[in-house]
Amino acid sequence: ITNAENFTKLTSRKLFNTDGTSSNDISIAEALRLTKNENPSEKGVVNYLGDPALKLAVPKPEVVLTKINNIDVSQFDGSLRALDLVKLEGKVQTEEGTFLSSFNGDLAVQIYDKNIDRQTLGNDGVFSNGQLHKMDFKTLGETVFKGNAKVENGIFQIEFMVPKDIKMSIGEGKISFYAIKDGEVIDDFSGANTSVKVGGINNNAAEDNKAPEIKLYMNDEAFIYGGITNESPLFLAVVEDENGINTASGIGHDMVAILDGDENNPIVVNEFYETEANNFRKGFVKYPFKDLTPGVHNIVFKAWDSYNNMGTAEIQFVVSDQQGVSLNNVLNYPNPFIDYTEFWFEHNRPNEPLQVQVQILSVAGRIVKTINQTVVNEGFNSRDLNWDGKDDYGNKVGKGVYIYKLKVKSTLTGKQVEKIEKLVIL
Repeated sequence: ITNAENFTKLTSRKLFNTDGTSSNDISIAEALRLTKNENPSEKGVVNYLGDPALKLAVPKPEVVLTKINNIDVSQFDGSLRALDLVKLEGKVQTEEGTFLSSFNGDLAVQIYDKNIDRQTLGNDGVFSNGQLHKMDFKTLGETVFKGNAKVENGIFQIEFMVPKDIKMSIGEGKISFYAIKDGEVIDDFSGANTSVKVGGINNNAAEDNKAPEIKLYMNDEAFIYGGITNESPLFLAVVEDENGINTASGIGHDMVAILDGDENNPIVVNEFYETEANNFRKGFVKYPFKDLTPGVHNIVFKAWDSYNNMGTAEIQFVVSDQQGVSLNNVLNYPNPFIDYTEFWFEHNRPNEPLQVQVQILSVAGRIVKTINQTVVNEGFNSRDLNWDGKDDYGNKVGKGVYIYKLKVKSTLTGKQVEKIEKLVIL
């Protein structure tokens, strides 16, 4: 072991108090000081740059697993088998073990398969005793399940289906918890269980030959197939299956997004998937694209359920030239209408204040109503403007056909664009 390697290990023990000799809440600089004082024979200069009072943003323990399939965790002697429907229950408590019955918030759960033994490549060219120096280490296994749940009055429970693709050998996996309390002030807790075994298969599992249902959007669920985006859109996949989605990364069973038919370079999006709270049957992939070229693009998305049934879906979109403002699918709904309608349009300027003007004109060209409003949309769709069918003086407009001109102007670039459409008042 090199001096640097040994010093790093000793500092980590102080920082995380794994040797029980330091506080659980010391600063990074204090961990470094304690290590240097206790190991004066270590040669070399190690300095700390920055605020000496800075501490790691480590959540407080404890989120505790209490039951597996209604069995107390201390009495559970089975394993999480492939195709098992599993229910986990637990609670949030203080470091001293006091139950926090007032804790309400959100919980993230991630379950890992058995640890994987690995070795460094030795590509830094360091030799020890005439041999290329390599280090053995372990990494967490593949993700078995990643989901979310609600914590109510300090208690939580969550269900999931163990994917078919886990490694069949039985061994200790890991269940990791992270909880954050509702409210403006961050109050977070964490916990883990490394004693629960993962492996084997449920040979009595019911059959499932139905593929997952998939819906695709760009940025938000208001997106319309073939609509416009900017050069860095957020790809959104909504996936549902009665037995949940496979996130265990079995060979050929990754969730992938294939951009513009490039099957040789699929984008693996397993790590971008998470479930609805307390519903393992429905989840979301949110993957950020960036620097896409202007023009038409398409994405083919593939996902597998826990039984390895494949579902696929495709979406097409148009990346607009970011020098200007683009408009698409301009309409009002309902149309025809009596006393209420909304103006809808797609644009390419998400998260940017846009000055929008709608002018309603008679067929003879007389301006009946002018609506001015600033809108900001997270996605590429706006449904923020509405009209009650009255003119600028508050009088009800007569029945008939009217023309409206919708104009959108960027507050950042000053660029603008307009479209003209028709509406009917009954």
